[in-house]
Amino acid sequence: MIDGPYFVLTVAGLVGAGLVAGVFCAFSTFVMQALAALPPAQGVAAMKAINVTALRPGFMIVFLGSTLLCVVIAVVTFVLWPDEGAVELLVGSALYLFGCFGVTVLANVPRNNALVTVDAGTAEAAAYWPTYVREWTAWNHVRAVAAAGAVVAYALALA
Repeated sequence: MIDGPYFVLTVAGLVGAGLVAGVFCAFSTFVMQALAALPPAQGVAAMKAINVTALRPGFMIVFLGSTLLCVVIAVVTFVLWPDEGAVELLVGSALYLFGCFGVTVLANVPRNNALVTVDAGTAEAAAYWPTYVREWTAWNHVRAVAAAGAVVAYALALA
């Protein structure tokens, strides 16, 4: 069984990935649906406000801190290669790093950046909004599942 500081590191990674999975699950299951139900001008304005708020320390510490923890867990696992849980730790780290952080950087952030360029009350915003919601939410599903998968993998490593 994993023990000592390595145990604490793994539990911290599990908790961080779980918190992020919860945020992304909430967005996928009801936040984006609620925003999509608004008139486009209101939906665009609300999502822009959410995107600004998400960049504040409350979420960024959890999101980027979990990313850092996953990197550390992967490196420590490669260096120490524990008798038990090594594969699960590497799978958990890969799921979070590629499926959660990577998808955020490569799929969700570019869509957020594109949304910033449209004025909420314009025809352009009204035309872009349904596409944004559909694509952003699809990629968010990937992030939610990847973060939840990391939680499961880390939990299996601890079992």
